[in-house]
Amino acid sequence: MTPSRRLAALRSGKTALWLLLALAPAALGAQQTTLHLNVKLVNVFVSVTNKNGAPVGGLTRDDFAVFEDGRPQKIAVFERVTTMPLNLSLAIDTSGSVRKDLPSEAAAAHRFASILLRPQDRMSIIEFSDMVHELTPFTNNMKFIDRGLRQLRPGTATAFYNALVYGVDRLGVREGRRVLVVISDGNDDVDEDTYPQALKHALNNDVMIYSLIDVPILASAGRSIGGEHAMITLSEQTGGRYFYIDQGGLDEAFQHVSEDLRTQYLIAYYPRHEYPGMNFHRIEVTMPKAAPGAYHLRYRTGYYTNEPESSH
Repeated sequence: MTPSRRLAALRSGKTALWLLLALAPAALGAQQTTLHLNVKLVNVFVSVTNKNGAPVGGLTRDDFAVFEDGRPQKIAVFERVTTMPLNLSLAIDTSGSVRKDLPSEAAAAHRFASILLRPQDRMSIIEFSDMVHELTPFTNNMKFIDRGLRQLRPGTATAFYNALVYGVDRLGVREGRRVLVVISDGNDDVDEDTYPQALKHALNNDVMIYSLIDVPILASAGRSIGGEHAMITLSEQTGGRYFYIDQGGLDEAFQHVSEDLRTQYLIAYYPRHEYPGMNFHRIEVTMPKAAPGAYHLRYRTGYYTNEPESSH
């Protein structure tokens, strides 16, 4: 090879090497982005009760099977979540649609927080009527929690779905279990956020909603039947639970919530064999070795592929 040809080859090689080095970060970035998008761990918190409604502990990974869109998934993570940090928001309806005794509600909430919260747990207090206010940011300091509870004030209208979306989005950025406990009759007369928005935000942020339904008027003509049904469905769809607080009062309802949160299981999986183009992915958890009807399982029913944007 002549010197001129060797020089041309050398220059060509240097150019190719320069191009390779220049393109490498972009290629690596594209590769990392692809891996990030395709590897998504889906967490499912599962509550198991027996025929009498009592929580069931002591179960193992082999007791469960999980499916997404009808297709079996491999359980990648299984944990008893009693040590996992708990983030809980208590949202209290202070509107005129619910007959209230705010001091007694504050006292019941104080007892609930005192029993439930551990050093790694955090709780916030939200009130809602025509507006939504966070009275106490996330803390486990009972003095701050009590200070927020003492600030509850009656209001007029009911921004029920605004409160749910606000509470869910505030919980969504926190690590660990995420629980929203709402005390209301479910009536909403503020035309902003809606039921579908609240449900979508809750499912995608993996927030369990516990509904404590306040029925001030037993006669159906004076009750928010639609609101009650919405609260029940939101709890069922997100893996939470609902209670009528006229049946035993707030203390008994809070006790059930506390027991429930102490006996949950974490099942997590990386989705396999996903159907292309689907926006909503349905989750099903079963106990294949158990006798039919022996146990009742509660968990979020699915998640959306496209994340909802926060409206607050």
